[in-house]
Amino acid sequence: MSKVSVTRCASYDKAAVLKAVTEALGLLGGASAFIKRGERILVKPNLLSGKPPEAAVTTHPEIVRAVLIILKEAGVTPVVGDSPGFGAARSVADKCGIMSVCNELGVEVIELKTLEIAPNPGGHIFKRLEVAKEALEFDGIVNLPKLKTHAQMYLTMAVKNLFGCVPGKLKPQWHLSAGVESSYFAQMLLDLSVFLAPRFTVMDAIVAMEGNGPGSGKPRELGLVFAGADPVAMDTAAAAILGASPKDVPILEAALKRGMDSAKIENIEVSGVDPAALRIKDFDFPPPMHTNFAAMLPGFLDKPLRKSITSRPHVTDKDCTLCGICVNVCPAEVMSKEKRIIIDYGMCIRCYCCQEMCPEGAISPKDGWLKKALSVLS
Repeated sequence: MSKVSVTRCASYDKAAVLKAVTEALGLLGGASAFIKRGERILVKPNLLSGKPPEAAVTTHPEIVRAVLIILKEAGVTPVVGDSPGFGAARSVADKCGIMSVCNELGVEVIELKTLEIAPNPGGHIFKRLEVAKEALEFDGIVNLPKLKTHAQMYLTMAVKNLFGCVPGKLKPQWHLSAGVESSYFAQMLLDLSVFLAPRFTVMDAIVAMEGNGPGSGKPRELGLVFAGADPVAMDTAAAAILGASPKDVPILEAALKRGMDSAKIENIEVSGVDPAALRIKDFDFPPPMHTNFAAMLPGFLDKPLRKSITSRPHVTDKDCTLCGICVNVCPAEVMSKEKRIIIDYGMCIRCYCCQEMCPEGAISPKDGWLKKALSVLS
C-alpha cells in the first residue's frame, strides 16, 4: 500500500513547522529513506507568483526552511528551483519570502528555463515530455506543493506542482493543446509526475487556499502537513479529507481510468492523524469544469453545447485594473484590452491561465448558460 503521513501544525512558527515536517517524514522512515548523502537535490516549491506568504498563493517559506534544514542535515546539497507562471524564479522567491530563507541557509535558487525533449518510453500516453533541462541535472527532486483550489484541475496538489518543471514559455502551449479537455492535460501531468518520480513530497496545508484558486482564492486554515513518496496517493488522501469526489478532480479521474492503485483511498495507508478526524465538510471548491451530460450528447451537438455547459472565466470589471497580464498570458490569444477586458468565448479554451495569473482576483469561473439552466431545472 502507498503510505501518506499527516501531522498537525497550528501555525507557521519556525520551530513548530520543523517539528511537524520532521514527524511527518519520520512516520515514513525519515528523509534518509529517500535520499543519499552527497546527492544534489532539486527542491521544487510552488512559486506561482510574487505574493506574500499570508496570501497562501505559494509554498510558505517556513515549509521550505524546514525541508532544507532536514536535507542539509542528511548530507545532501539542496537547490531551490521553479518556473513561475509570471516573473522570474528569484524575483518571485524574494517576494514570497523564500529567497531570504535560502540566503540564510546558503541555498541557491535557480530558474527552470531550458527546454529538453525527454524520451519517456514508459509513458502511458506521452512518450516524449518537454521538461526543463535544469530539473533533469539533479540526482532527485523533492516536491513542495501548496494545497489550493484550481479552476481547471479543481485542486492543485502534489501531481500538479510538478508542472513547474516544464519551462514557463511552454506552459501556455500545453493549455492550448488541452483546450476544454481537462482530461488531456491531466494525462500529461500524470505522465510527467511518474517520469520525474520525486523522492518525496511535503505538502503545505497549514494554510491552504479555497474558492477562486490558485492565485486569488481565500486562505483557509487547515493546520496540516502531508508527506509521502507517491504524489497520486497524496492527492487521493488530501482530496478525501477535503471531501472532494475523484470524478471532479481530473488528475484523480485519469489515474483511476489508468487503474493506478494509489488513486483509491482504500489502497492508501494514512499514518499520523486519523483521517476520520480530519474530514472537512465545508471546503469551498471551484465549480467542476465538466458534467456527465456532455458525454451523452450526439457528436454533432457535443462541440457547440460543451462550452455552454462548461464554466468560463468571467471578469469583474470593478476589480480589474486593466494591467493586461491576462491578455499577455492567454495561450489562445482570445482576450483584448479596450475600455475593459474582452473575451471571445467562442474561441476561449477554458484553460483559466487568465484567472490563475490575475493579480487582483478580478477573474473567476462562471457557469455557462446551459449549465445554469440545468442547475435550476434540477
